[in-house]
Amino acid sequence: MLFAYDYPQNNRVRLSLLLVLSAALRAQTAEFVADPMPTPSCHASTIVELASGDLMAAWFGGTAENRPDVAIWGARRHQGKWQPPIELAREPNIATWNPVLFRPGDGLLWLYYKFGPTPQQWTAARMFSRDDGVTWSKPEHLPAGLYGPIRAKPLVLPKGVIVSGTSVESYNSWAAWVERSTDFGKTWTRHGPIVPPEGGIIQPSVVQVDGGHLRFYARSDKAARICVSDSYDAGVTWTPARLTELPNPNSGIDVVRLKDGRYVMVYNHTPRGRTPLNLAISSDGDHWTPWRTLESDTGEYSYPAMIQTSDGALHITYTWRRQKIKHVEIARDSLTR
Repeated sequence: MLFAYDYPQNNRVRLSLLLVLSAALRAQTAEFVADPMPTPSCHASTIVELASGDLMAAWFGGTAENRPDVAIWGARRHQGKWQPPIELAREPNIATWNPVLFRPGDGLLWLYYKFGPTPQQWTAARMFSRDDGVTWSKPEHLPAGLYGPIRAKPLVLPKGVIVSGTSVESYNSWAAWVERSTDFGKTWTRHGPIVPPEGGIIQPSVVQVDGGHLRFYARSDKAARICVSDSYDAGVTWTPARLTELPNPNSGIDVVRLKDGRYVMVYNHTPRGRTPLNLAISSDGDHWTPWRTLESDTGEYSYPAMIQTSDGALHITYTWRRQKIKHVEIARDSLTR
């Protein structure tokens, strides 16, 4: 009977709290892409908006990373609900890695992935779909040294130009490169390497700053901070990589340039470990403000992928404890200034 003497007022307080909570839930929702997951282990998701307005995610999954049974899996989100996952690609008796979905603007949907026993020994492959991911071409194995987007989505510019962040992990050094296409991905040229003053970087995420001014952000193996590089000729040449103010535990990141011009980064805000998983926001791409924490519990939350869809919402997928792929949607209204 506590506060019974002020029951109407407390009802108003409760109602206000419920409205606040309801607005917060609408602003950000979270769900697993597949539950149950068809494999014991999964990692390295990618997400794309389809021509239909549906979403599609893909990831690699099997008994454990680099095991021969690891295949590429995918699922479609139709009318707000994730459909059962299906196997998209499998290489005979060897592991697959790091799928990337993207649409280059010519009506095709591409899926790039890697296969091999380790990142130092992998080869790239790709498939395309003409019907929004319902059916797929047979896998095409790419020439040695050509990888396509290595983990993060490429930047798709007008007139068939694609600027794709890629990288090489040799046994004694890492380096980022950019692969660039001017014909919707039919052919590619390779540019780089782009390296920081010390150590190496991999897995660049490319955004457009203005016109031919592009920028990528990448993970570092030694600096314990995220690195950045700029191009002023639409991705042909790049500045040496430099450090940002954001910590980096040598884990995957992704960046989106919002429709209003701001930048959002999803990353692990820590110099070591893969928790927490965070969002930071920036007006200039150089100075960042903490925005949201997606995960803070013990465990691994890593390798995020992020897009802004045509309705203005932000969609993020990431590895949840190596057991599931989690999807977070942040509504357009909560992205306003």
